[in-house]
Amino acid sequence: MFKLPRFKLFVRVLLVIEGLLLFGSAASAQSAVLNLPRPSQQAVLTQRIGITDITINYHRPLVNKRTVWGGLVPYGQVWRAGANENTTIDFTDAVTIEGQPLPKGTYGLHMIPGENEWTVIFSKNSTSWGSFTYDQAEDALRVTVKPQTTDFNEALSYDFDDIGSDSSVIRLRWEKVAVPFKVGVNTHEIVTQNLQHQLRGLAQYTWDGWDDAANYLLQEKIDFDEA
Repeated sequence: MFKLPRFKLFVRVLLVIEGLLLFGSAASAQSAVLNLPRPSQQAVLTQRIGITDITINYHRPLVNKRTVWGGLVPYGQVWRAGANENTTIDFTDAVTIEGQPLPKGTYGLHMIPGENEWTVIFSKNSTSWGSFTYDQAEDALRVTVKPQTTDFNEALSYDFDDIGSDSSVIRLRWEKVAVPFKVGVNTHEIVTQNLQHQLRGLAQYTWDGWDDAANYLLQEKIDFDEA
């Protein structure tokens, strides 16, 4: 069996060890090729309003004793509203955001923080990494909101607050700041259109399908002629 000189063997062993150390260091942070834990872990949050589903997919950075607002997240610059890939928000039906219309679909959610006012951005591009390639020309909607103070939150989170039959307030909370924006849903119109679609399918051949539809319309005091 062929044997390497001791010196060459020693050099090769050192290179292998160095490579393993480098790989271990990179893997402990995160990996581009492996499924490994990330410092900012993923979360998916879904809320139904009427029959409209709203889903937020995001990653949760930690404060980790850092100065967040005006430091880690600069004021006046577009921010991914989370960590890692785009934070995305999906609406299964058309909605309003702070009273302004937004078609159904999946959007990249970005924000521009300010000390007294924030801009919340819904981008037609929902597949980028962070906000590094953000393009204002791809905006579907922008709204401005007022930040609020809140209890300390180590991990960034989104919550659905003030839930009603046709609206909810979504709040981003991180460190001691909360950023709210109101989502409105035209529940009656969406349900009425959906019922018309459902009653063209198998449900049209059952009495209880028609009965349930009529009872809903009568209960909600809408479309009496149709009921």
